[in-house]
Amino acid sequence: MFPFRPEFPIDVRFLAFGEEAQIRLNRHDYFELLYLHSGEVVYQVQDRCYRMTAGDLFVMGSMAMHRMTEYPKGEIRAAVLYFLPDLIRGHANHGMDIEYLMPFLAQDGSFPHVVKASSGIPAQVFDLMRRAAAELPATSNRGRLSIETYLKMMLVLLVNHYSEYKGMEDVYIRKERCLARLRPVFEHIEANYASPITLQEVAARVHMSKSSFMRFFKQVTGESFITYLNQFRISRAQTLLKSTDRSIAEISQDVGFCDQSYFGLLFRKLTGRTPREYKNGVPDRQLLSA
Repeated sequence: MFPFRPEFPIDVRFLAFGEEAQIRLNRHDYFELLYLHSGEVVYQVQDRCYRMTAGDLFVMGSMAMHRMTEYPKGEIRAAVLYFLPDLIRGHANHGMDIEYLMPFLAQDGSFPHVVKASSGIPAQVFDLMRRAAAELPATSNRGRLSIETYLKMMLVLLVNHYSEYKGMEDVYIRKERCLARLRPVFEHIEANYASPITLQEVAARVHMSKSSFMRFFKQVTGESFITYLNQFRISRAQTLLKSTDRSIAEISQDVGFCDQSYFGLLFRKLTGRTPREYKNGVPDRQLLSA
């Protein structure tokens, strides 16, 4: 979980990333807006890649595995806003709350996560980010009101931009309930990914049969449970490859793979590199040839 202040879960960071920043695939409960101030970056969302140039905005919800994966021109500079949806929910009519969050809740496999600079929206969002950052940490009611207002102004810009994805409010509410139902599964994976995890045990955690769970997980996340589990384990392997001196065989075992050959094949499929190439900083062949 991002280290938010419990009473006011929002933050703005101004960050620099470069080739040395090997970010693993991850998912999180908060929503994220990233404005690319300078440079270029390739964002991976599950099995899709998005190229961003300076002035673009990246819009990310709380479900899909994602990461920055390549920096074609070296270092980038970005402003990132993180917030929990609870900051918006509950302050007004519930239907209106859902409308504000629509660009994050409506994300599916075809969702265009990048808002191009040419639309004019990213620059407006960046200006509002800076205004919100100037009020943080919000220690007064006036400061919190200002930040909530800036955030809602950003969200309205995005709601208008993504208007073609607008649907009935109950669709979004239903999706949130589905995500909440899967939370014990995500927590179980986080705590036990190094050990064998069976469909039987995760289905039991949400009180479903195996077949019902597989259908439900695919419907909610857009990918199979096995695909999600493999992505999660490979993301943990990426962290270990960069941060430890453990052998590839040991890391394979550490993240739950009994077969090192299968681990190597899956790692290359998901990252475009073998484990050794990743550890040594060899670029992703798939992206270089794209």
